[in-house]
Amino acid sequence: MATTLTLKSESQSESQSAPKSFWASIDWRKYRSLIVLALLAIFLAWKTDGDFVSARNLTNLTRQVAINGILAVGMTYVILLGGIDLSVGSVVALAGIVVGLLQVNAGLSQWLGTKAIWGTLITVLAATGVGTACGVFNAWWITRFKIAPFIITLGMMVIARGLSLIFSNGAAISPLGDFFGNLGQGYIPTLASAILLGGGAFAFVGLKLLRGGRKPITDYILSGIILIMCAVAAWSCYSYRGLPIPVLIFGALGVLGILVLEKTKLGRFVLASGGNPEAAWLAGVPIRKITFGIYVTMGALAGLCGAILSARLNGALPTAGELFELDAIAAVVIGGTSLVGGIGTVQGSILGAFFIGSLNNGMSLLEITEFYQKVIKGVIIILAVWFDTRQARNSSSVATH
Repeated sequence: MATTLTLKSESQSESQSAPKSFWASIDWRKYRSLIVLALLAIFLAWKTDGDFVSARNLTNLTRQVAINGILAVGMTYVILLGGIDLSVGSVVALAGIVVGLLQVNAGLSQWLGTKAIWGTLITVLAATGVGTACGVFNAWWITRFKIAPFIITLGMMVIARGLSLIFSNGAAISPLGDFFGNLGQGYIPTLASAILLGGGAFAFVGLKLLRGGRKPITDYILSGIILIMCAVAAWSCYSYRGLPIPVLIFGALGVLGILVLEKTKLGRFVLASGGNPEAAWLAGVPIRKITFGIYVTMGALAGLCGAILSARLNGALPTAGELFELDAIAAVVIGGTSLVGGIGTVQGSILGAFFIGSLNNGMSLLEITEFYQKVIKGVIIILAVWFDTRQARNSSSVATH
């Protein structure tokens, strides 16, 4: 019996000391969003006979993803805190109505030349300001009276939708100014966009790999994937009409969101506040101020998206932004951010936004009706939340044992 136990212990120690293979050593959970997105792209390219990966469709896809991507960047921070914001879709609509009132009713769409630039700037700032005000309302109730974010943002969702209907009398406001329309419909020239994408990708990867000491092989693999994706984006932009301006805004905000979360004290505070609020509070983290600022920023991003969406549609609709909040939340969860807070990345949410956008685009190319599209998206959201819950449960059980 003792000999058997000795043999078992020796075999266990040998198995534990045996080096893992390269593929077994990789934590594939970190790349699940990228893998799922790649598989979806391959499937849609096959089912659409290559139409999905055409330069025109890829360029239009990135423009369609931009708004949900911007919202997903802000929603990542909200969910990392353990919160939620259900009002973003209605705030997008309300900000869009403000755009319509300024451009059409106030006559800013008639401004020409240099005045058109100022008219566009005033309109964008007003839309962003309205979104910021909605974010302040949410943040004040959440931080001042400790009311659940679900309840407050649900109330703001109804309020903002009602205000958009009141201010517009339930009708669309159009057309908007031609110069303002460039915000949602314009393009950076083809050569400039290709240089911008290529140079930005090499700069990002170069700084990531050259900084510090020796890097694990997975960093090189991930950097290669980033270069391939940027090369495809540069090709599609160069082959079609260039880089859409909404995508440029989305890219800038996405990079900013990544840097703030990964490289600043604020990012560490956000992760700490969502992961363990009690410990973060005892460590001196200003949880209340951070929460207030995150919800205000989320509102500002929703207001900006309202301006971009109105410019893209060349009109303001009181019914715009329907289910935008669900798309943003789905993108964040699919990207690997935990709904309980404290775990997640902005780049994962960006990939999740591209997954949702690719799914919508692919179903439209396959001529699947909108009714079935909503059913499919709902099932995917449920599966993503189920997977997140399962992962959290497994992690907690491992930590307990």
